[in-house]
Amino acid sequence: MTLVRNVGLHMMTDLVKNSDGSPTPEGILDAMITSLINLHDLKSKSNSKKGSIYIVKPKLHGPEEVAFTVKLFSLVEKSLGLSENTLKIGLMDEERRTSVNLKACIKEAKNRIIFINTGFLDRTGDEIRTSMFAGAMRCKNLIKEEEWYDAYEKNNVNTALKCGFHKKAQIGKGMWPQPDLMREMIDTKISHLEAGANCSWVPSPTAATLHSTHYHLFNVFDCQKELLSTKLETKQDDILKLPFLKSPEKLPEDKIIKEINNNAHSILGYVVRWIDQGIGCSKVQDIDHIGLMEDRATLRISSQHLANWLHHKICTPEQLEQAFHDMAKIVDKQNQRDPLYINMSPDYKSLAFQASIALVFEGIKQPNGYTEDVLTRYRRKFLGLD
Repeated sequence: MTLVRNVGLHMMTDLVKNSDGSPTPEGILDAMITSLINLHDLKSKSNSKKGSIYIVKPKLHGPEEVAFTVKLFSLVEKSLGLSENTLKIGLMDEERRTSVNLKACIKEAKNRIIFINTGFLDRTGDEIRTSMFAGAMRCKNLIKEEEWYDAYEKNNVNTALKCGFHKKAQIGKGMWPQPDLMREMIDTKISHLEAGANCSWVPSPTAATLHSTHYHLFNVFDCQKELLSTKLETKQDDILKLPFLKSPEKLPEDKIIKEINNNAHSILGYVVRWIDQGIGCSKVQDIDHIGLMEDRATLRISSQHLANWLHHKICTPEQLEQAFHDMAKIVDKQNQRDPLYINMSPDYKSLAFQASIALVFEGIKQPNGYTEDVLTRYRRKFLGLD
């Protein structure tokens, strides 16, 4: 079954403009165009046997934004002559204000909701962003080891089951980010089913086919039934425990350099394709030459992490600039066989390099730590539109 992912509510587009020439919210345009396209399917019912349109809504911040989406969908239905509640909502639980108010979010969408799904990438980015000024965060790969993450994943399943999702709606888990490591995915991703989730994200058709075998090995509905026989308690205070760096004053310089290099490399490897080639999601080699699924969520993590460390003086502006210079050389070498690739070194004047730096040094100013503003600004410059 096809589920169409719309953008979040906070992106703007000049594809359609207001009467004063200002851009319109892309989420509103997405809802209308998605529904308009789906009018063809509603006639044939080749996708939805029940005559519904399934839309995944990411980056919603709490019940008020869910309520806004419900109102938006209702207005789209009226404008297209569709029955009420034709448009269904897949709710991504990937912002802290949604996590701690998840039950209220589900209530707002109770007549439309078809799944809730954890999205650990954006959720990690929001964890850093929401607590930006509270203290320095742990190294990026250690943030998920903190109590908030386990509580967040359990709360998603527990809340869904409490709200009656068992055999009625889906409970999902986040993306497998390593498209080439299928053996490891087979060995580990069954843990999503064992946690009570009956759907999850994968990066390719191959991964989807392999992951489907897990559902033949494990009965997730029996697992949900067993969970329902327990109290399904989640300590919400645990979700709010911040993943602070342990003893930041004792962090050795070589570890600081390694961490900022890793983040700078991740940013550059993704941004250079976004700015120069318009590629928004792809497999990008990390600093160890392992292919990772990179998108704006992973970019949000890396840029906000460096902005956090810079703000709390874990690293200096000079160290960051040096890291970006050093990592640009590595990214250039990793892409040397791409005929469309534009080198960032040795002059470091390319728009892609400037955008990468801006994502960090302007990171605190960006609403919710989102990256679209900087990316769009420099992409338009590259295309000669500004």
